Amino acid sequence: MNSTQVHDEATTSAPTARGGDTKLEVVVIPVSDTDRAADFYNRIGWRLDADLVIGSARVLQFTPPGSQCSIIFGAGVTSSAPGTAQFLFLVVSDIEAARRDLVSKGVDASGIFHDAGGGYNFFDPDARASGPDPGRRSYASYLTFQDPDGNKWLVQEITTRFAGRIEPNRTTFDSARDLAGALRRAAAAHGNYEKRIAATDPNWPDWYAAYIAAEQAGKELPG
Repeated sequence: MNSTQVHDEATTSAPTARGGDTKLEVVVIPVSDTDRAADFYNRIGWRLDADLVIGSARVLQFTPPGSQCSIIFGAGVTSSAPGTAQFLFLVVSDIEAARRDLVSKGVDASGIFHDAGGGYNFFDPDARASGPDPGRRSYASYLTFQDPDGNKWLVQEITTRFAGRIEPNRTTFDSARDLAGALRRAAAAHGNYEKRIAATDPNWPDWYAAYIAAEQAGKELPG
């Protein structure tokens, strides 16, 4: 799936050459029943990319909506014990909507939680407090669910990326929904900006673009 991108003025120049990307594209999930696992991931809306027989192995590949990384599983794929894949991350822009979607598809998802100490501890159940992060900080709200074998997925809400997590001068969204969320946040901030200046801003497209690029890069937001 192609990403939706917002570029700032610096991207009008030629892109900087790089020595070569190394992209994580596939994660192996150990399961005991291939058909049961396929039914589960199909039910939650993941795309079936392949169902292949390779020698003595049957390999299925599924991809979560909007993801550039897929999972594979099947008979003869891995010697790892079923259910031993733990804390596999799924990133969403709205964790409450994500939980509603999972529950509507029959998934026994946990409640949404955050680190009671105000940090980012999602591993320790004793450190969890119920509900999204009170300040709705990016990276700080979570939920978990498991597939039929017990492979555990951690769903994490991210609305603003760490500065080092994205390429300079480019903001990338994995889906139109994520871009729409960024536009809504920019619109709200721009409304406050117009109230402060007591005037209508005719250059609002430029303001929106600057806001979205700064938000995703972790830079100071326009005032």
